Amino acid sequence: MKKTVQIDLKQAFQAHQKAIESVMESSQLLTEVVDKMILALNNGSKVLWMGNGGSAAEAQHMAAELMVRYVKNRQPLASIALTTDTSLLTAHTNDYQFETVFSRQIEALANPGDLVIGLSTSGTSANVLAAMKVAKQRQCVTIAMTGKAQTELSEMVDFCFSVDAIETARIQEAHTFINHLICQGLDDYYGNLQA
Repeated sequence: MKKTVQIDLKQAFQAHQKAIESVMESSQLLTEVVDKMILALNNGSKVLWMGNGGSAAEAQHMAAELMVRYVKNRQPLASIALTTDTSLLTAHTNDYQFETVFSRQIEALANPGDLVIGLSTSGTSANVLAAMKVAKQRQCVTIAMTGKAQTELSEMVDFCFSVDAIETARIQEAHTFINHLICQGLDDYYGNLQA
């Protein structure tokens, strides 16, 4: 006899709602980050994204949103996901160690004034933390997106979106929401320039 899977939709939705509500409480932080991005992009700087697993996919997603478009037709915005070059990722991990896979790229690509965004649901990803240390040395604007726990990562960056959730899926859902709000802010600014 086939077993029926029961998904607790109510519990999942409540946890999702709590995570999203915590994003709503960071509207001032969101405004500050969008303003910093616009200033940096207008000065010829770029946005560098990184994360592991689902956060790596989100880094790619966001780099594409900025380079191509979100909703409005507008100029491309300089944005790179440090998670996409499989030759680089595998060569570095083979020759060195996974902990420095992002910091090595930051060393080569980041200039003062660039924005470096690290997504880590735990807030303890060693490779994201190592990269942020290098980004700070290179005088980049550092932004983290994490879960509820206060960590070394959340405390060392210039801006941190700490989502009120402990489940990885709920944190990732809130990170996507934050990132789409950032895109909306950039669309509002750059899309209006093209109108």
